[in-house]
Amino acid sequence: MSKFFFPELQAVEALAPYRLRTRWHTGEVLEVDVSGILHQLPELSPLLEPATFARAHVGEWGGTVEWFDSELGADNVYALAKEQAGQPSHEMFGEWMRRHGLSLTTAAAALGMSRRMVSYYRTAQRPIPRHVWLACLGWEAAAGHDPLPRALPGKVA
Repeated sequence: MSKFFFPELQAVEALAPYRLRTRWHTGEVLEVDVSGILHQLPELSPLLEPATFARAHVGEWGGTVEWFDSELGADNVYALAKEQAGQPSHEMFGEWMRRHGLSLTTAAAALGMSRRMVSYYRTAQRPIPRHVWLACLGWEAAAGHDPLPRALPGKVA
């Protein structure tokens, strides 16, 4: 079994070009704009064709969004969707821990919660509540650290 748990995609629906509606094992339904990724990576350029993009489907075991011979990892789609919705992602939480050299134990002590909850947040087994992310930012401020980001991500229109 992997050291990290990845969010399991249960359903995906292609909306307007380059937008997906996703349903996750956590019960969350999130919309995500993947146009930036599609325009950035030449190997994904076939997906810029609306008819091709509309064929999005869940890959085996919920680990990917697939289009024939192209795919996006579910963990990346989940993190991007969370950030676009103005919510912290497991990637942001994990990066906060890495930036400060925090283990599960030391992050739990810093935030006043159990190691298990820290693990759940870091591995996307549970959505990260806004107050937990604000506690992370507050811990940074109180500890005198000056890394980015200092705020929650903004919503994408």
